Amino acid sequence: MAEKVKLTISPAVATYVRPGTSPEDRLAGCMAAAAMTPPDRLMLLFCLSKDADPAIRSEAASCLKRLPAHVLRDYLDSAAPHPLILDVIPLICVNYPEAFAVFPEEAKDSDDAELDAGEDESDLAEENVAEEENLVDATSEEFLSKYKQAQLLGIGEKIKMALTGDKEWRSILVKDANKLVSSGVIKNPRITEGEVLTLVKSGIQNDEIMRLICANKEWVKKHKIRKALIENSRTPVQSAMRFLGTMGEKDLASLAKSKNISTVISTMAKRLLLNKKK
Repeated sequence: MAEKVKLTISPAVATYVRPGTSPEDRLAGCMAAAAMTPPDRLMLLFCLSKDADPAIRSEAASCLKRLPAHVLRDYLDSAAPHPLILDVIPLICVNYPEAFAVFPEEAKDSDDAELDAGEDESDLAEENVAEEENLVDATSEEFLSKYKQAQLLGIGEKIKMALTGDKEWRSILVKDANKLVSSGVIKNPRITEGEVLTLVKSGIQNDEIMRLICANKEWVKKHKIRKALIENSRTPVQSAMRFLGTMGEKDLASLAKSKNISTVISTMAKRLLLNKKK
């Protein structure tokens, strides 16, 4: 059973969302939110975006998407950002990437997303170099400093850092035992396709991370990521089967002979290979 997350609201927010509030007053809350503090503004719009009335949900969602970047920055800098709201901030920030510039001392990653080599062609040497470039030096002074800092952070602070931090922070927090923290790394808009590929190939055991990667339409457009997902035992079987159908003969032949994947996947690879040869 999933752990319930407590949602505490202020009197200002309660005015618009307490039981018995009329639809007209709840809808008015979408406009009233603009005059509230950043924490109350996000909390009210978040609550209204879950309203039973479709019109209210739609208006609240629209207001969330139009939030100014400084409101998001102020909220992220607040004492205790709520995990549920942190979870939706990356979706809000699609049109406001500057909202994540809350750590000016950390330069934006210059890592380029790995280019797809195509369905049937890949240069092994180039692939290895690309993967090495996406690894973090775990012995570097900067990494060790951040690793020590991570031990002192509270859950809210870790979630915020997972959503906004650089590559070193991502490599540390993706291994965190708290799923709100580790999955926050996958929602970080700065994470690269190369990092995702390396993560999948590392045999990560976090089911939620695998689900989020499989659900990302941009990432699964990449042949190498789809193949790595097929080879990872934590990938949901339905997703692995779907990706299997996009593989060429060379990959299917390799997967059919592989001893490192489930029998279900290797058997299906054999069937698909036979169908392609008919």
